Amino acid sequence: MATDYGQGYGYDSELGLSQGARRHRLPAGLRAPFEARSWRELGYVLLGLPIGVVLFTYAVTMVSLGAGLLVTFVGIPLLAVGLAGLRGFGAMERARARGLLRLDVADPEPLRTKKRGAPAWMGAVLKSGTSWRTLLYALLYLPWSVFSFVVAVNFWACGWALLTYPLWFWVFPMYAGQDGLQIYGDQGHHIYLDNPFEITVTAMVGLLFTLATPWIVRALTMVDRLMVHGLLGPTRLSARVVELESDRGVVVDTAAADRRRIERDLHDGAQARLVALAMDLGLAKEKLVEDPQAAARMVDDAHGEVKTALQELRDLARGIHPAVLTDRGLDAALSAVASRCAVPVQVEVDLPSRPAPAIEGIAYFTVSELLQNISKHARASWAGVDVWRVEDRLMLQVVDDGVGGADTSGGSGLAGLAERLDAVDGILVVDSPVGGPTRVTAELPWRGERAVL
Repeated sequence: MATDYGQGYGYDSELGLSQGARRHRLPAGLRAPFEARSWRELGYVLLGLPIGVVLFTYAVTMVSLGAGLLVTFVGIPLLAVGLAGLRGFGAMERARARGLLRLDVADPEPLRTKKRGAPAWMGAVLKSGTSWRTLLYALLYLPWSVFSFVVAVNFWACGWALLTYPLWFWVFPMYAGQDGLQIYGDQGHHIYLDNPFEITVTAMVGLLFTLATPWIVRALTMVDRLMVHGLLGPTRLSARVVELESDRGVVVDTAAADRRRIERDLHDGAQARLVALAMDLGLAKEKLVEDPQAAARMVDDAHGEVKTALQELRDLARGIHPAVLTDRGLDAALSAVASRCAVPVQVEVDLPSRPAPAIEGIAYFTVSELLQNISKHARASWAGVDVWRVEDRLMLQVVDDGVGGADTSGGSGLAGLAERLDAVDGILVVDSPVGGPTRVTAELPWRGERAVL
């Protein structure tokens, strides 16, 4: 595993700020009416009413026809087609939320059919929870879209109309035959906004409406976000199934890579050495009668080769699963790894018991990989390893005082390590500013325990 510890994080040395930490001169409350986000959210609300009407009409028509005709052979196909169309509307709504609300909602689980043909497809559509959640969305969205449309349009229109009243109040005396905007009138009394004070107050009220409207619209779209995410996105169960399928692929790929590494190490190392040893012993056997001294030297060389081959096999076995880890646990195993590191390492393990063997093995290899990184790339003079338990999680932390700059970008060794941890519901967090120090924290599920020996 190799990690480039010299990469930075997009830090601007002249400004002293990261690219994502730019400051605004105006506070959020004053710039909200002019931000692109506010206008995108307003566009989402305005489009919601016609889309809600079409969606509601389609849903009610198709489902009513399909349910009413269930007694005939066309009811089920019609209902399945209607629900399939609603799934298409759901995809459109996810795209609209992604474009205008910047809400990235994953697609729900696809239709799963064991057989081909129209009957299997109709059965999959009718049994899919996504189809019925989309129907519920279609029924709920119309009343909500009417409410949000009315609130948003009235607040926006009133706010900007009152704010710009000083610019157009002259229309009333010139074309309407009255002094200004009438706010009250009966047979004997009329109140108009026509003097400078009243016009100024009107504009100030309009300013308050204008500044408040983007936040009101934002609150309305929060409900839309919840509806899209909850009814049109994947359920927690389906998302978990997809995650487990992805993790299973990572585990399979990792196991295959480990098998290839072991095979390569055996073929290029111990196996080649043992083949050469067998040939040397064969030659020594032939020379045993003719030249006993030469045969003795060859046997002595073969003895050295046997020791080297045994050491390689021990190292290979330690790389697969060290015996000290099985017999004595993480404390002794990590101490053994630390003793082979190129820099002094302080190891502290505070565990009341031992986790499950699989988790214990992953923790061991995680620390081994990180210490190997420190030896190769960190240019550190000191490192530390801490292991402890927090509730049902096993925590690991490896610290060094090296050059820093480590990250989990694609293709790096840390990225592969993060994928391995993610496959068992683990987390890898890297804090490594350029110049150091580097702090890598790993979190693993506990998953059972054994008594500490």
